[in-house]
Amino acid sequence: MDSQWNDSQPIYRQVRDRVVAMILDGVLKEGDPLPSVRNVAAEYRVNPITVLKGYQQLVDEQLVETKRGRGMFINAGARDLLLQAERQKFLEEEWPRVHATIQRLGLTPEELLRAGEGRPPSPPPDEKER
Repeated sequence: MDSQWNDSQPIYRQVRDRVVAMILDGVLKEGDPLPSVRNVAAEYRVNPITVLKGYQQLVDEQLVETKRGRGMFINAGARDLLLQAERQKFLEEEWPRVHATIQRLGLTPEELLRAGEGRPPSPPPDEKER
């Protein structure tokens, strides 16, 4: 987990989002334990109740289960559930802005693919002829 916190949302929500990112990135897999509340609180200098509140959101979303006396563990199917929800969220909240920007700038699918692959953009057609 990153130790930097931002002011745009509560820390407990950032804790939750960081665990979600770790699940999506494959750092945490089904059946893996979450780092202990105490360890996370001590390492990132936040209140244990804040960490617990973030973890509780994951339990409420059925991504994590609590095993009494053993800790919290990633549920089976958590990654698939997250992928589905995050894709939907992206398409509803972020894609309309991204799409509008693409249209406004007149970017072509080829330019977007090249950029996504880390290749430099090809020169505009009139410059190729020179």
